[in-house]
Amino acid sequence: MIEEHEELLNEDNGSQETITKVTGMYKEWFLDYASYVILERAVPAIEDGFKPVQRRIMHSMKDLDDGRYNKVANIVGHTMQYHPHGDASIADAMVQIGQKDLLIDTQGNWGNILTGDRAAASRYIEARLSKFAMDVVYNPKITQWQASYDGRRKEPVNLPVMFPLLLAQGGEGIAVGLSTKILPHNFIELIDASVKHLKGKRFTILPDFPTAGIADFTNYNDGLRGGKVRVRALISQRDKNTLMITEIPFGTTTSSLIDSILKANEKGK
Repeated sequence: MIEEHEELLNEDNGSQETITKVTGMYKEWFLDYASYVILERAVPAIEDGFKPVQRRIMHSMKDLDDGRYNKVANIVGHTMQYHPHGDASIADAMVQIGQKDLLIDTQGNWGNILTGDRAAASRYIEARLSKFAMDVVYNPKITQWQASYDGRRKEPVNLPVMFPLLLAQGGEGIAVGLSTKILPHNFIELIDASVKHLKGKRFTILPDFPTAGIADFTNYNDGLRGGKVRVRALISQRDKNTLMITEIPFGTTTSSLIDSILKANEKGK
């Protein structure tokens, strides 16, 4: 039926229209789509530890840098010249970088990873590059450049980062047929491991969490697929009626912790 219909189309219009069967669409288009989502949206590059939106934010901040704070809304608008996917996604990505307290020197309410509070709107908060970012992230002479999406500007293929940023910051992403969750690591331990690596010595490095807490890495499996990390809060007993939680597990906030305690209490636990 499809073949007959195709012939009729050609007779009526004199055009060379072809109809692709669904199986053909899966073969040719799905792989293109999956590759785009994996490489251009969701998964950080191992070379510099950035997803494309993060790399474009860092490039825009260097464009705008004059040593003073810029409104985040202004940086987001500038980044849209390189990243044509809406301002909300850029602002969210920028807040995540800022909360890691490594590359961006922040001013204003940037939210709190311990309580789960959100950052203020991008028109109220400000940012500039940290001294660490200026020293480590940029080197125009050895940067490979490519045309931006509309061909008007040049953007970096990768930034020449002189530090294992992907391990320091960690990263999460859900793509097509693939997801990634790289846990953050301790800054000083990464420096020590880098020095050992450059000297050709062996080293062991395990994740370390900014929210503190206790972690069991028995089944970590070097971070490979199937590896597991068990995380716990640090709880001490002040007296017979009081338990004191001083550190929380990674991925948990005090708000969600309070909710779970209230639910447990309602059930009589």
